[in-house]
Amino acid sequence: MTEALPPDPDDTDTGLDAEELEPEAIPLLTPADGVPALSVSRSEIAAAAELLASGHGPFAVDAERASGFRYSNRAYLVQIRRAGAGTVLIDPVNHGDSPIDVMAPVAAAMAEDEWVLHAADQDLPCLAEIGMRPARLYDTELAGRLAGFERVNLAAMVQRLLGLHLMKGHGAADWSKRPLPDDWLNYAALDVEVLLELRDAIAAVLEEQGKTDWAAQEFEHLRTFEASPTRRDRWRRTSGIHKVRNPRALAAVRELWTTRDHIARRRDIAPGRILPDAAIVNAATADPDTVEKLTALPIFGGSKQRRSAQVWLDALNRARENTDPPDDAETSNGPPPPSRWARRKPEAAARLEAARAALSAVSERVTVPAENLITPEVVRRLCWDWQPPESGDVTAAVEEFLTEARVRPWQRELVVPALVDALSGAAAQDD
Repeated sequence: MTEALPPDPDDTDTGLDAEELEPEAIPLLTPADGVPALSVSRSEIAAAAELLASGHGPFAVDAERASGFRYSNRAYLVQIRRAGAGTVLIDPVNHGDSPIDVMAPVAAAMAEDEWVLHAADQDLPCLAEIGMRPARLYDTELAGRLAGFERVNLAAMVQRLLGLHLMKGHGAADWSKRPLPDDWLNYAALDVEVLLELRDAIAAVLEEQGKTDWAAQEFEHLRTFEASPTRRDRWRRTSGIHKVRNPRALAAVRELWTTRDHIARRRDIAPGRILPDAAIVNAATADPDTVEKLTALPIFGGSKQRRSAQVWLDALNRARENTDPPDDAETSNGPPPPSRWARRKPEAAARLEAARAALSAVSERVTVPAENLITPEVVRRLCWDWQPPESGDVTAAVEEFLTEARVRPWQRELVVPALVDALSGAAAQDD
């Protein structure tokens, strides 16, 4: 599977064009104390941990991955800054030792005080892989969303709140590359250079708006969140699979995707660099039965794919021999796409329309995006599965449903009345 990668929220390439810069914005070109030396060896990383322990207050934290280049989502560089200690840049890989063991002194030094990250959901998983988990968390991107900012990438928020212009960087670069170029390290150090000041600035905005407690609840939820297991049929997310309808061709997509995934995992290379999704769909649709026919297709005729042609042809042959081809739709425990509701369950479609309108009004009133008030998935499940309670207490029923869905108290306080009105109003219209 190859997915379009979302923009890196702390990549300074996103969100700010030159003509949009405020005239008074001051370019931030290099760290105030210069770019620190990269800590690579065990002794250097231990020394970096001692330096961090000598500082005080929260830690500004960032991590660089190699999304789009590597199969794994591991951290190839960790940047940390703390008042009284400055910035450290740490290479947590290529030691021949367990990254968790290597990073243990750093994790211990950071075990108690708050961590400040921008778009923490992007970095927390790869940091956890190397044994680093925050005891307390502050996410400046999420704080910007709660404050009602339309643009919450790091560059936009730094400019808006601190009057500084972060120069374009290398957030989409292959951070598994070694040695890391000096300009990349400069970019990486700048990502945490003003993160602590940004935290204080956005915290002041939230305090003025009366949203400090909302933010605290969101940060704790994010810190303790555990993702659901990845669904089994990940191959169904192949780009362009909607063009494939018959079961035999779907079986070919599955076999090609599985073969590619095995190779990508073994070689730690992004799947799309092994074989693009478009090539998988094309081969599944054309169904070539010889190497010559396969290599006549776009992409497969290239020198790299010619060398692997028999591997892909074997996958296609396995699909032909499969006596149990997949259905054209994945079995799902959740509701169908909303576009199908009006035909299949019109009363649910009416509930969803009313709920969306009610939540939109709340969103506008409190200047928080609707998706941050409550996730669309929870709203869809509520509207699809809704049955009026026997007790007649709609409020209690909605409250219970949202609590089980881990909707936070501040969110429930805002959305329960709106959802109750929407559900009751839709029911009245049906009657």
